[in-house]
Amino acid sequence: MATSSLDMTDLRILEEIQKDGRISVVELSRRIHLTKTPCAERLRRLENSGVITGYFAKLNPAVVNAGHIVMVQVQLKGTTADELEAFNAAVARVPEIQSCHMVAGGYDYLLKVRTRDIDAYRKVLGAAISKLPGVLQTHTYVVMETVKDDVTLPVPKP
Repeated sequence: MATSSLDMTDLRILEEIQKDGRISVVELSRRIHLTKTPCAERLRRLENSGVITGYFAKLNPAVVNAGHIVMVQVQLKGTTADELEAFNAAVARVPEIQSCHMVAGGYDYLLKVRTRDIDAYRKVLGAAISKLPGVLQTHTYVVMETVKDDVTLPVPKP
């Protein structure tokens, strides 16, 4: 479903469920000024069409021993389709890698890695990241403070 096929009501639903994924249909319908049945039908349509891909709990990283963040630039030896596919598949199996982005520029990927502390990161770097397929070199940047780390997406305004 393309953004252009979302109307104002759909966009308001998306805004509200990003604020509170556990909101009841009754409360959601009240907030967007729509009766319960059409609201539930729209929500189901947004889920079935793939606009809404899931719901999750936002955890406190410090409490679950994942408060240490590093950003890792990764340069690969080569970037053939097979090499990229192998790297992508291997990254998916490293739980400490929270996100992986292929980028244009002086390196090939940017990873966001969460661990308990710098010692735990050093182990992940040596045992997992440096052993990912095709890695030529890495550069690690330790995050000193998180200013913004939003998991919601901006909902377009028509």
